[in-house]
Amino acid sequence: MSENKKFDARLDLVPTDPGVYLMKDASGCVIYVGKAKKLRNRLRSYFGAKVNGNEKVRAMVSHVADFEYMVVGSESEALLLEANLIKRYQPHYNILLRDDKGYPYICVTMNEAFPRVVKAWRVDEKARKEGALYFGPYMGADVFEVLKTIDEIFPLKRCRKVLPRDIGKERACLNYHIGKCCGPCQGGVAAEEYQQMMKQIVEFFKGHYDGIEQDLKTQMYEASEKMDFERAAILRDRLKALTNIASKQRVFMNVVRDVDAIGIFSEAAETCIRKIELRGGRVVGSSTFFVGRDARDSDQAEVVANFILQYYQDAPYIPETIIATNLPELDERSELEALLEKLAGRKVKLHTPERGELNDLMKLANLNAQEMMTRRILRGGGANSNPEEAVRMIESRLGVGEGTITRIESFDISNLGNDDICAGMVVFKNGKADKQAYRLFKLKTVIEQDDFASMREVLTRRFSHDEKDGFEYPQLILVDGGKGQMSAVREVLEDLGLSERILLAGMVKNNKHKTAGLLLMDGSEVMLDKTNLSDDELVLLRFLTAVQNEVHRFAVTYQRKLSKKRNLRYRLEEISGIGPAKRKKLLAHFGTIKAISEASVEQLTEVSGISEADAENIRKHFDSN
Repeated sequence: MSENKKFDARLDLVPTDPGVYLMKDASGCVIYVGKAKKLRNRLRSYFGAKVNGNEKVRAMVSHVADFEYMVVGSESEALLLEANLIKRYQPHYNILLRDDKGYPYICVTMNEAFPRVVKAWRVDEKARKEGALYFGPYMGADVFEVLKTIDEIFPLKRCRKVLPRDIGKERACLNYHIGKCCGPCQGGVAAEEYQQMMKQIVEFFKGHYDGIEQDLKTQMYEASEKMDFERAAILRDRLKALTNIASKQRVFMNVVRDVDAIGIFSEAAETCIRKIELRGGRVVGSSTFFVGRDARDSDQAEVVANFILQYYQDAPYIPETIIATNLPELDERSELEALLEKLAGRKVKLHTPERGELNDLMKLANLNAQEMMTRRILRGGGANSNPEEAVRMIESRLGVGEGTITRIESFDISNLGNDDICAGMVVFKNGKADKQAYRLFKLKTVIEQDDFASMREVLTRRFSHDEKDGFEYPQLILVDGGKGQMSAVREVLEDLGLSERILLAGMVKNNKHKTAGLLLMDGSEVMLDKTNLSDDELVLLRFLTAVQNEVHRFAVTYQRKLSKKRNLRYRLEEISGIGPAKRKKLLAHFGTIKAISEASVEQLTEVSGISEADAENIRKHFDSN
């Protein structure tokens, strides 16, 4: 009996009802969980003469030794059960949501009589089941800013005293005396009143500021009427702090409903999902998640669907609208909406906006996902990564001893046509970016677009400096390009007498302009854009992607800066009577082009060297444009 026919007898007994199925390997481990409208049809698609699906599906089927299934009453029940089983078994072939453990959460301990707001590095499932709420993960110093803002607005408990057990046992702390704690340890506030304040904090995290603002105003006016001016002043300051943070947030004027925008970006065999929260027309928060190699062969719609399925099942709040560039087909989208409606207790819409402010928000989410992925790759692919591993693998591929390579340099040319030709040099020491050693080059001898000539000038200028000038020589140059670029760099190093001292390797890209492999000095290639990467290959791919992205970013940023300066110069110098000297004086006096454009003739003539005729010409120029 063929491998694909071994379950035929059992498949005849599978009902055509909706349900969930579990695929198991020879050891009995669950390797995949799926749902189906008709269980028999779906299971037959795996074990027929020809397996339907991509390479990942075929690989999964090859490891299936057994299966089981559960019949449910509806498609939405199947969807919910699938999510629970994926969470329980963490199957190898499912798309699994992994939050980045390098970033913290904020936990509101609503499971306590007098809750606290604390930083947490992971979600405690036991505490969450008991009522604790988690928000995040937050990026960088964002968590400290949020906690600081909470401290400014709400006089909450910060200590670890167990209440009500410890009420009145110790004297009040400094926070109580300066009005930053309402003093539950002194019996100064009832548990019910304190819980009400914590509900306001939860609303704050959800971005619902209007209700909090109204409550603070009401309390402030009540305190004033009772002539409790000290408390009124404290409430005024809290209201001011709330208004201040709200004013700093990006506003979408025409969006009145709550929206979550899901951005997605894939690179280096990993996918980043960035969720941006819009509440009351303001961007109030964001979360970042990463999906690993299990999503490599899945389209982005499938990844987004799995994210929605897994994330919102335990989310403290589900908005009215969720938007994303890539959403599943209509049938599956309807199933997801039905599940979200069941979880939220109201209607929830999944939507891909094509215009307007929601489209702008969606683009912002995608851009953020790309930025977060770039950061992650530059760190080596995760908080616990070891970038030195990639360097050891390059040493092995190049046939040199371990520890030979400690400093790696990479160069990139950037230009806009024949203007502002420049280059960037990035340095990685022991696999980590050394930004202090980065250098920029503005091309002096190359006057038109010629990458080979530009690289020759850059390398010549770079290696005119050595250890005596504070420039350590690299052991390896990673060339951004294929054989042509490698040959050009090798030729320059030979002319400089450095070809025996410095190793070369190329970073090649595929047709999607993504890092695809490593080109060795003998002309052979190590391809890294294949489907089944080993752990070592994945580490190497992430490192090469980091180097390639970083050198490109560094060079392009400098080119844009030069272009901006040139445009600024040209914009003023195209005015009759205004040359470089007067341009510099105008900018030194007014600071910006905008300020110059808004200045009157009288104000312009206050600048040394600017005559009334010059001032009138400037005014005519900006009035006509």
